[in-house]
Amino acid sequence: MAMNWAAFTATEPELAGLAAGRFGTFRHHVLVTLRRDGSPRTSGLEVRFLHGELWLGMMRDSLKALDLRRDPRFVLQSNPGPDTSLTGGDVRIGGRAIEVDDPEAKGAYVKEVEPPQPFHLFRTELTEVVRTFVEGDRYLVTQVWRPGAPVRTLKRT
Repeated sequence: MAMNWAAFTATEPELAGLAAGRFGTFRHHVLVTLRRDGSPRTSGLEVRFLHGELWLGMMRDSLKALDLRRDPRFVLQSNPGPDTSLTGGDVRIGGRAIEVDDPEAKGAYVKEVEPPQPFHLFRTELTEVVRTFVEGDRYLVTQVWRPGAPVRTLKRT
């Protein structure tokens, strides 16, 4: 089971807002895809939250795009920033990326983002959102969301 960004936001608005805010703090983030041999590939990536979707746009025939065409599973890690403060916590989003070829959908994306042409565009189906942060200098708190279940919160000292 997976859901798009709009459905996640409707289900868990607080966590969705925190996650989008964390990704909005910096322009570049880290995308993890799977190589042909199953090993992970990390790549830099800009992400966009538009029209109820989390979009992944990338250069035509880039290795990360070819990875996602072969195996749509991904993990997106928020940029930690210039120091260790991690304002807003650390956020990781996992799911599947579905390539979008529809000219109308791509056209709407191009109007908003103006990406270099030609490019690949993927919309995402979320299977997990995880936020980790420090509470009161005492607890490491992890919030975990998966479709069909409420956010689970774990605290460790």
